[in-house]
Order: sequence, then C-alpha cells, then structure tokens
Amino acid sequence: MKKIEAIIKPFKLDEVKEALHEIGLQGITVLEAKGFGRQKGHTELYRGAEYVVDFLPKVKIEIVLSDDMVERAIDAIKRAAHTGRIGDGKLFVSNIEDALRIRTGETGEEAL
Repeated sequence: MKKIEAIIKPFKLDEVKEALHEIGLQGITVLEAKGFGRQKGHTELYRGAEYVVDFLPKVKIEIVLSDDMVERAIDAIKRAAHTGRIGDGKLFVSNIEDALRIRTGETGEEAL
C-alpha cells in the first residue's frame, strides 16, 4: 500500500477529485493548507498599505491505495492539477505498513 499526498491549487480540487473518481478511487481526504515554495508569496495592497502574503492558500489531498493503483492516481492528479504556472503543487508518495477499518476490524488492503 502507498500513501499519496498532493498539494495543489484550491481551484483545481474539483478537477482532481473527478479525475480520481474516473480511475476508480473511492475515498480521499482533503485538508485546507497554507504554504509557499519557489513562488515565495506575493505582495498585496490593502487600504493603501502594501503587505506581503507569505503563505498562499493550498489544498492537501491524502490518499491511501493499493500498489497497483499508484501510477494511475499519480497520472490523474498530475493531469488534473496542471496549469503550467508556478505553484501547481507537489506530489509525495510513501509506503504504508498497515491499515485498519475501525468499524469492521478489516486490515490491510481490505480496509481501504
């Protein structure tokens, strides 16, 4: 099993969700996040005063899935989240040792 963590632009969330649904993924976790990478924020003007917005709004998606779905999920996220501009986001893939469905006690891939 693997865990994919994707950090994307908020307005791309619906497209990513649809792309993941199309490949057969059943569940995702979505968190609101703030951060910056190479873009390092931007400046805004508010009531005549200029200030720096260091942390930009982002969305973090977490998915735990079987090994055979990983490449399709990565491709779906990459295609749906891409704008070609700085700040499109990042994908991280890590190993998951085990999973447990609390309601039924199922473990491993059956718990997904």
